[in-house]
Amino acid sequence: MSSRASAPLADARHSSRSSVAYRHADEPIGSVEQIYSGRLVPDLAVSTFRNIDRLFPSRIVTAGERPRPLTQALESLDGVLATVNGESYDLYDYLALNQVTGLVVLHRGRIVHETYQRGNDRVTRWMSMSVAKSICSTLAGMAIQDGSIREGLAARVVDYVPALAGSAYDGVSLRDLLMMASGVAWNETYTDPASDRRRLLEAQVAQQPGGVMKVMASLPRAAMPGTVHNYSTGETQILAELVHRAIGRPLADYLSDKLWQPFGMEHDATWWLESPDGIEIGGSGISATLRDYARFGQFMLEGGKIDGEPLLPEGWVAEATRPTMLAGGESPGTEPLEYGYMWWTAWTDPSRQDQAYAAKGIHGQAIYVNPAREIVIAQNAAAPKPLGKLAIDPMAFFDAIVAHLDRHR
Repeated sequence: MSSRASAPLADARHSSRSSVAYRHADEPIGSVEQIYSGRLVPDLAVSTFRNIDRLFPSRIVTAGERPRPLTQALESLDGVLATVNGESYDLYDYLALNQVTGLVVLHRGRIVHETYQRGNDRVTRWMSMSVAKSICSTLAGMAIQDGSIREGLAARVVDYVPALAGSAYDGVSLRDLLMMASGVAWNETYTDPASDRRRLLEAQVAQQPGGVMKVMASLPRAAMPGTVHNYSTGETQILAELVHRAIGRPLADYLSDKLWQPFGMEHDATWWLESPDGIEIGGSGISATLRDYARFGQFMLEGGKIDGEPLLPEGWVAEATRPTMLAGGESPGTEPLEYGYMWWTAWTDPSRQDQAYAAKGIHGQAIYVNPAREIVIAQNAAAPKPLGKLAIDPMAFFDAIVAHLDRHR
């Protein structure tokens, strides 16, 4: 357990790494309910998405003093063109039609392209939404590597989260949880006020310690553990509780000490809390700069190592980012989307051939990693609805970027 004090709660008035005021801090913002229901006008969506630490109490993920340099590559994206459903789209089409507010492309750790829109810049923090799930999953791998989760993937959820004892989570393993294959019933529909996802959000809004676990403990069983994949943000909160109890400290502190500082993230991030000074929200609520999201993708591309030292168990990156097998031999996810340990495996043929993978968040957030081509793409966006309103499939355009760089190397 760390001896240093828990990370402080976020103060949105100041930018990270200095006392200079965060220039977006006084912008008007909407509500979290408006985010999930898709009821924000475009300008308000942008100002809300870059100020989410004002929606809930948040804890700071502290950056270090020596940022990892990101130098400029010789390549560019001039002339990149994607053909999707018979229509051609260039970079400018993609940025406009998909409401992209920031795009960084790294090739072999160097910046090929970097753009910011809608008033964002290099110091703008932006919401990750479900990208946070992939980060939380990675923290679980680190806790296994540390020996904090001694049983590894076989660890029983209820042994670490006693609030779930006697619930449908009895008999569920950490591996089941990471695959979202617990067998516990769940409705993830963001825009349905009666869904389990919205019940979870209501518990978060209430800011009562233990409120989220009460929601999760009330759910019925729908299948045997490990047999059926059902996407559930609630299960990422269980993962956050499990990792928190295993390491005995806040996840923001752990993320800072294990990755944010030693890998050289440039700016502090913030992370929503379930209640004031409580546990971090495992499924969303991380707000960071675009370059630091790209650096996280680069960490994964480099095999989860820092200066040759593994932070993750041997083989973890490959196992976590490829389709995993359910009991009975099926992989999680509905074709063509497949799931690893809270990472999405590629759903287009070119990226599948390269064993690429992605962290995804609603409203268009993404970190794409293509290990075969040594390419990382980080994207922020402000799509008008949580799902289904991106005009161009991001991975199809990322494929076009990969092909373009391959031709011009």
